[in-house]
Amino acid sequence: MIGFGAGEPDFPTPTEICEAAAAACLEPKNHRYSPTGGLPELREAIVAKTQRDTGYGVTANQVLVTNGGKQAVANAFAVLCDPGDEVLVPAPYWTTYPEAIALAGGVPVIVDTDESTGFKATVADLEAKRTERTKVLLFVSPSNPTGAVYSHDEIEAIGHWAAGHGLWVLTDEIYEHLVYGGAENFSLPVVVPELADRCLVANGVAKTYAMTGWRVGWLLGPTDMIAAATNIQSHETSNVANVSQRAAIAALTGDLSAVTRMREAFDRRRRTIVKLLNEIDGVTCIEPEGAFYAFPSVKGVLGRTIRGHRPTTSAELATLCIEEAKVAVVPGEAFGAPGYFRMSYALGDDDLEEGLTRLGALFGEGA
Repeated sequence: MIGFGAGEPDFPTPTEICEAAAAACLEPKNHRYSPTGGLPELREAIVAKTQRDTGYGVTANQVLVTNGGKQAVANAFAVLCDPGDEVLVPAPYWTTYPEAIALAGGVPVIVDTDESTGFKATVADLEAKRTERTKVLLFVSPSNPTGAVYSHDEIEAIGHWAAGHGLWVLTDEIYEHLVYGGAENFSLPVVVPELADRCLVANGVAKTYAMTGWRVGWLLGPTDMIAAATNIQSHETSNVANVSQRAAIAALTGDLSAVTRMREAFDRRRRTIVKLLNEIDGVTCIEPEGAFYAFPSVKGVLGRTIRGHRPTTSAELATLCIEEAKVAVVPGEAFGAPGYFRMSYALGDDDLEEGLTRLGALFGEGA
């Protein structure tokens, strides 16, 4: 089985980070509870890292350390949403976003996008879905699952629109370092400073430092919102594991050489997967500019008879891929975008090419 589903780097966590964690295991102070909001040293490291990487200036009391980026997202919606509040969610979206909104009592309002805009929502798209109940805009760049990266001008336009309507914004920056070609990453509250008082930023070490299993994320925002999110977390999970926090300090205060090597490998695979996907009959794929996912359309394959099956949805086609080609993908239905696959290219070059060769052979049988 060759899997294109995993949303995590296939690289090991850099050695120096692991060594810092190993040393932390022997320190008795790390065997005890620590502040819910995070170790003071880590919060200061997050402040410095945020300034270094995006130019966004925050203070330590604007930082909440969470159990991964997912808890940062959940905490954000928990403090933002009252029952019935609407949240604009551009689609395709990461599967957790609508669920976290609903769990907080909010109402996810889906804003559809497609290849014609590079899977990016425009101000016109957002305005068409805004109502008197709209309270929050979810903004994600680079995007999971499409790899879309918004330009400075696009971010500026959306930020001014949100500020002009008094909306809150949650922006997820977990893939900030994974951009390619001529694309650049820009932080929304830096591009539109007047929005900073109504903006929460989710981030973490998972993708940048190949630390998905360490479970360290964070939420940045106005002090009252961070205090509220900290109170919620104190009753849910308390502090993040101290050893993981010590590892995160080492990651954030070290250099970015390991990150550069990973990005170079992802960039090579990105170009390979797009080329090979577009060579498969019935499949089209625009080039992603960030993260480590391709989001090809498989609409041209649907309805074909392949090995006795006639899949009419991308979910059915994904099942056929597993059963007949031993290739695992995530169907677009999971992201609010039927007719597509999300395919991670965070896997070895040989497996990537073999998996796409298998899909090409399978889909070709029904051409």
